[in-house]
Amino acid sequence: MKLWTDLTHYAGFDWAKDHHSVVIVDREGKIVADFEFEHTGEGWKSFVEKTSTFPQLAIAIETSQGAVVDQLLQRDYTVYPVHPVAAHSYRQRKAPSGTKTDHLDGWGLADALRCDGQGWKTLRPLDPLSQQLRLLCRDEVVLIQQRTALVNQLQQALLEYYPAALEAFDDWTKPFTWEFVLAFPRPQDLVEAGKRRWEKFLHSHKLWRPDTVEKRLEVFSQASQFAGSAAVVQAKSQLAVSLCKLLVTLGKQLALYRKQIEALFQEHPDHDLFGKLPGAKDVLAPRLLGMIGGDPDRYGSHQVLQAMGGTAPVSFQSGKIYKVRVRWSCDKFMRHTVHLWADSFRKASAWGQTYYQKKRDEGMSHSCALRCLGQRLLKIVYALLKTRTPYDAELHARNQQKHGSWVLTLANKCTA
Repeated sequence: MKLWTDLTHYAGFDWAKDHHSVVIVDREGKIVADFEFEHTGEGWKSFVEKTSTFPQLAIAIETSQGAVVDQLLQRDYTVYPVHPVAAHSYRQRKAPSGTKTDHLDGWGLADALRCDGQGWKTLRPLDPLSQQLRLLCRDEVVLIQQRTALVNQLQQALLEYYPAALEAFDDWTKPFTWEFVLAFPRPQDLVEAGKRRWEKFLHSHKLWRPDTVEKRLEVFSQASQFAGSAAVVQAKSQLAVSLCKLLVTLGKQLALYRKQIEALFQEHPDHDLFGKLPGAKDVLAPRLLGMIGGDPDRYGSHQVLQAMGGTAPVSFQSGKIYKVRVRWSCDKFMRHTVHLWADSFRKASAWGQTYYQKKRDEGMSHSCALRCLGQRLLKIVYALLKTRTPYDAELHARNQQKHGSWVLTLANKCTA
């Protein structure tokens, strides 16, 4: 990674799925290279050859992640990510008429980097362990979303032909519900199976509960009394079985992901820093570590981390007008993770619950109050990363008392 003062050339990189456009300018803004290359091994080889004549080169690109960024970082280029809104403005500086071409996009980024880049932050990659953890956690969430979509389809199919199954079980994200449909795909199959097989299924899946078993057995016995017509049952039972087989496979893969994530988290040197955060537990702690990473210098200040996490509001001030709104331009996955953690944190921390309740009493919505709490939590995480010390509730309470925190004063009143 090169220092800004050492740079002599500036590249604008307009990327696409199968090809990329590059424009390089010198310190005077003169275009010294303008070319395209394919997103293939040979294409990237030609890119390296063409840029090798500019050893002090930095690259501006309209993204901070993905295959292109990964290829650039693997080759040790100095990369400056640019927000899409800013990139649009830089292109308009070159073409106020609204004309848009790959050349203009690359030229606008290159010249913007030359003129304004001294105030930009270079892209600092995560360490390999954090990067792998981040990607695994992201992909796990995508698979969970796919599971939710399949479960919704399954429940809709059962509603049309097999209402008894929905009445017998509540949580259809549990594997035993899919096994139930595979064992008894139609209402008639369930009734004909008889009480002995029903009891065997409940016992084998550890579902035998004194307070629910009688109701479930009764539902099983009456399953065919309220069901879809013969044609609907034949068609929708096939769909339900297909969905359940997909869900069983997906459930096994999610279990494998969870095992890999836990192993990587235990191996990570910052395991204790994130593992001891109140409310983070086994699921959110690895996600927080993967999203934030263990290097605070990637952000420079806690305000940057808060902005990336989506907790910092966006302000608008003009004359006597002053407004604030939710920050939508952020790392969406980090914002979602911080939201979940803030909700868990308030249940595990007295001051967190007090802070949340105060915001609710001021008229804020549930999500807005959690966002405000998340703002405080990200500042704490940044401080922990800087000092390399795990979270200490007693130390935090002493610091709150030292600075006269209204949260601690209010919490003491509530417990008195």
